[in-house]
Amino acid sequence: MKLSTRGRYGTRLMVDLAQHYADGPIPLAEIAKRQDLSAKYLEQLIILLKGAGLIRSVRGRRGGYVLARKPGKISVGEIVETLEGKLAVVDCVLDPELCYRADGCPTRDIWVSMTDVIKKELFSLSLGDILAKSTTVDELLQSID
Repeated sequence: MKLSTRGRYGTRLMVDLAQHYADGPIPLAEIAKRQDLSAKYLEQLIILLKGAGLIRSVRGRRGGYVLARKPGKISVGEIVETLEGKLAVVDCVLDPELCYRADGCPTRDIWVSMTDVIKKELFSLSLGDILAKSTTVDELLQSID
């Protein structure tokens, strides 16, 4: 399974919003600049993330985007599935009828297990967890200086 730029950049966008959660609405141009990503591309991702209820927009002079829930309440799995679609290492995991061999396939159980492990990891990891790990690393690096 390989994530597209949509999944990777969208996760970076959401982590950026989580890092600035207390700052209120963040203009898309600021996020694009910090992440060194195209604002036009991020606009496309914003539409999907808003549609899934993961972020919301605030209009006006001090408008921008904010997470729809606290960082600890949004999983990486939600983000990735919103941007990439249902997660599976091979298509027959989601729809066994796609392959006439699915019922007796000796390798299908491997793909189902791999998919389960990936989903468990992504859905158990929240934006808050990422921030906590990042903070711990930052504090460690500062203590070395």
